[in-house]
Amino acid sequence: MSARLTVPKTYKLAIGGAFPRSESGRTYEVRSPKGAFLANAAQASRKDARDAVKAARAAQSGWAKATAYNRGQVLYRVAEVLEGRRAQFVDEIVAQQGVSAAVAGAQVDEAIDLWVWYAGWCDKYAQVAGNLNPVSGAYFNISAPEPTGVVAIVAPQDSALLGLVSVVAPALVAGNAVVVIASERFPLSAISLAEVLATSDVPGGVVNVLTGSPAELAPWLAAHADVNALDLAGAGDIDWVDLQISAADTLKRVLAPGEVVASPQRIAAFTEVKTVWHPKSMV
Repeated sequence: MSARLTVPKTYKLAIGGAFPRSESGRTYEVRSPKGAFLANAAQASRKDARDAVKAARAAQSGWAKATAYNRGQVLYRVAEVLEGRRAQFVDEIVAQQGVSAAVAGAQVDEAIDLWVWYAGWCDKYAQVAGNLNPVSGAYFNISAPEPTGVVAIVAPQDSALLGLVSVVAPALVAGNAVVVIASERFPLSAISLAEVLATSDVPGGVVNVLTGSPAELAPWLAAHADVNALDLAGAGDIDWVDLQISAADTLKRVLAPGEVVASPQRIAAFTEVKTVWHPKSMV
């Protein structure tokens, strides 16, 4: 009996809770470090980026209005599904990055643990970051963090899964929606993660994943008037200073490239502080 032929997979984009091909029809080959063909990945265009921003904007308010406790439940569910599909992610990382199964497994485990950690912050962050401010007068003065809105992210380019999780998860904690450009060399785990999100109660459009060239896509997101913040964690190899200049035209909050460390400060980077005054009872 002859051996079966393999069926090469074409990984698509993740926009608005659906998995479309690029409107341009373009794909690119994903290969192992030794040059073996692994799959085709969609090469997103600027039109795909605009569609992703539109989907993120439509979904963001509903995600922000969910209770912090509910957001934590949803994000924890993502970790549960990731755990159930651990073997798939290990296999993808081994194939893409050429590392051992033990190294790939450690990356997947760290990504799952990191997702759980950020899920736990959902119903705690407001208490840590908020304040009851001392003021003179018969008023309560209260400051509370609110989501910035739509966050465009260039994911770390040297990691298939962990880098992606390290930038997407904290942006979701406070109620932002995300458009993320995945690693160009290692995109397969990003779309697999999008499949996990789609089956984990994350509303469609809250996380939109683009694959392709950050150098091509990032300028359009940086200049897009409906993007509120820009995380350039993985943009160190492209002209990110020009991206900052483009972002300044619409007063976006920008995180420059650098090491991504798990911290509540990454949550704070994509929040605004709202302060309200309320009169004290005079009774």
